Amino acid sequence: MPRSPATTTATAVATITTASADLRRWLGAPGSLTARLRLNGAVTVDVLAQGRMALLPQERQALGCQAAHVREVLLRIDGRAAVWARSVTPLSAVKGPWAAIEGLGTRPLAELLFSHRRVLRGPLQASHLRPGSPLQRRMARAWWVQAQPLTNTLPPDALPRWARHSLFWHRGQPLQVLEAFAPWMLPLPSERR
Repeated sequence: MPRSPATTTATAVATITTASADLRRWLGAPGSLTARLRLNGAVTVDVLAQGRMALLPQERQALGCQAAHVREVLLRIDGRAAVWARSVTPLSAVKGPWAAIEGLGTRPLAELLFSHRRVLRGPLQASHLRPGSPLQRRMARAWWVQAQPLTNTLPPDALPRWARHSLFWHRGQPLQVLEAFAPWMLPLPSERR
């Protein structure tokens, strides 16, 4: 059974010695990722998949269930694929406090997460997307189909290699959000100057 976070604003990121300063800035950025992306252009959301799905190993451990409601999206900045995101919550939570996730459509999840004072966020955790892992394979399939240019010349290093995830809590029900960053967008500003 997952547990609620002890603090409401914890944003600690796992120490990653191999990450660049730009990457660490994005992995540890608190608050709404969508708001930070908007500092760099128009942000649009492509919904790639949504509904009941089997969970990946880390998700099963975090949520304490085998299947859940999953929403996968691609966030674009000025039309260019920047972030692949995957949100998972127990099926019972979609009938309760996280019911609004089903009706988001192409609106960002941030509209739910950061507009309710009662939504609590646990610590941010950063991880390298290991080639061949179930998560990396799922992300890569979506990325190649949705993000590559029509010329089919997307270089292999264009795939996101780093991600962060955190648990959000609303009325005792968890929702995990994972965000994987395209390498090209890491040098972009993550806050107002």
